[in-house]
Amino acid sequence: MANFSNLLTGAALGAVAIVLLLGLANMLRGGSPNLSQKLMRWRVGLQFVAIVVIMTVLYLRR
Repeated sequence: MANFSNLLTGAALGAVAIVLLLGLANMLRGGSPNLSQKLMRWRVGLQFVAIVVIMTVLYLRR
């Protein structure tokens, strides 16, 4: 169970980091504002999912 929860937590955090880096890259090269807005919405949604995953893992480990 511990390995699966570590993998799930890492995947959630990795997804947030990837979307964050994509948004920063788009902003630095002067990309589309619509794409920046879409990436920001994805990041916020993925952060919510990551928090839910982390809190669930912490709850189940106690």
